[in-house]
Amino acid sequence: MRGILALLFLQMVALCASTELSTTSRWIVHHTSGKRVRLACVNWPSHVEPMIAEGLEKKPLRHIVKKIAENGFNCVRLTWATYMFTRPEYGSLRVSESLGKYNLSAARDGIVRNNPQILNMTVVELHKAVVDELGRRKVMVVLDNHVSRPTWCCGDKDGNGFFGDADFEVEEWLRGLAAVAEAYRDTHAVVGISMRNELRGNRQNEAEWYKYMQEGGNTIHTHNPDVLIIVSGLNYAGNLGFLKSQPLAVNFTNKLVFEAHWYSFGTSAEQWVAQTNQLCGTITKWALDNYLFLTQGNNSFPLFISEFGINQRGDSEADNRYIGCMLAAVAEFDVDWALWTLQGSYILREGHVDLEEFYGLLDFNWDRLRNPAFLDRLQVLRQINQDYKSKHPTHYIMLHPLSGLCVHIAKNGMVAMASCKRATRWDQHRDGWPIKLAGSSKCLGVAGDGEDPRVSRHCSSKWKYVSSSGLHLAAQDTRGEHLCLELEKNASDSKIVTKKCLCIGDDDLADLPTCADNPQAQWFKLIPTNI
Repeated sequence: MRGILALLFLQMVALCASTELSTTSRWIVHHTSGKRVRLACVNWPSHVEPMIAEGLEKKPLRHIVKKIAENGFNCVRLTWATYMFTRPEYGSLRVSESLGKYNLSAARDGIVRNNPQILNMTVVELHKAVVDELGRRKVMVVLDNHVSRPTWCCGDKDGNGFFGDADFEVEEWLRGLAAVAEAYRDTHAVVGISMRNELRGNRQNEAEWYKYMQEGGNTIHTHNPDVLIIVSGLNYAGNLGFLKSQPLAVNFTNKLVFEAHWYSFGTSAEQWVAQTNQLCGTITKWALDNYLFLTQGNNSFPLFISEFGINQRGDSEADNRYIGCMLAAVAEFDVDWALWTLQGSYILREGHVDLEEFYGLLDFNWDRLRNPAFLDRLQVLRQINQDYKSKHPTHYIMLHPLSGLCVHIAKNGMVAMASCKRATRWDQHRDGWPIKLAGSSKCLGVAGDGEDPRVSRHCSSKWKYVSSSGLHLAAQDTRGEHLCLELEKNASDSKIVTKKCLCIGDDDLADLPTCADNPQAQWFKLIPTNI
């Protein structure tokens, strides 16, 4: 009996120790085995005024964590505010006291029903309890320093934006990083610490960014050498382009990860509707110039898209257009990511009690998924498509970002859509050449307008990308007309046809200046894979 218990103990120790991560080149890897690990995370805020993880007044902690794991997330980006760990008047507040401070009686009643065990915990103890429960479900945790003073984020003049702002005193921030790194030093679920969310404002500058990000990274590593150290850039985590000319110098190796945020903000729905292809090309190039470039070249680093998301009611046309473009790029570059966001509601946000969050994965009552179809589109992002240790050759799968499905060739040569886990492999494609099945002499062939493409030994169809989105694949039919692949709307069998290319000129194959059609049904992306 003692031998069995000892064996079980050793297995548990090995399991707990197995979550330490490191980096090699642009990949996050298991520290001891070197096997690639992909962070597929969801954000869970705990940084707003009450300093209580959202949703605990709606559902039991175990129920929420189970939902996260069941829906395919292996990681949570859990936020925290500096003052929780540096100022006793914040960190020593008990949950019941924090709720009372803001007169949140309904939330208190909800916690009594769902999580009565947390009422007498301090907010710091609760934060650790959430991390521990995530660890019990084998969900990794990235701890994100979201703000200094607990509040909603973010604005240029909120006092939390950049080093030296009213609520962003550098020495206190460093003490907070040290305290969190130390507090979670032996917590194996915690695999990374993000130094600061969305640096911003009129005072931001590169010189202080280099100085204080270096100090912050070194501080974390001194107090907890096991965790990944995650670094955001300037302009609301949208700009790391300055790293092209000067790298960030730190006193540790194989632990540095950079992060970026990618939303539709800043471009109107009217612009997206009128110029979908052009804007997709523009924002993809912008992302490549500002952060995706970090995954390329000899001095590459892992990139963590630590926030992206949409209004999951589906009524934001800007979100609906941007997200397909963004998903295609994230799949192509195979980067790590965290969806904004888990919560269907907030206990308190910007003075509003029990406020609904339409970007939330869960609905207002935290009962069910708000938009299951959107979650299905993330399937290709959850799987590892590239492994630096793979001995297999690189082929390509053909992703349809609007559906989240991939092209699958049936035995009769018919072209349809299926889960990307079952996707057909293709050889590397050169623009203006046939698209060939991997390990075969067969090619993808165009038929006529509205007809089914097929795979056969006839390789006369020459395919090329014909819009600035980089997502329209077109070839000429026997009449010389260029036709694009298209997933038929409302096709019950996920049928693909070739049709006149949307929003593209017939003669010059250039983007139309404006276009009332939505071209996303015709967006396809060849994604490299060696798995």
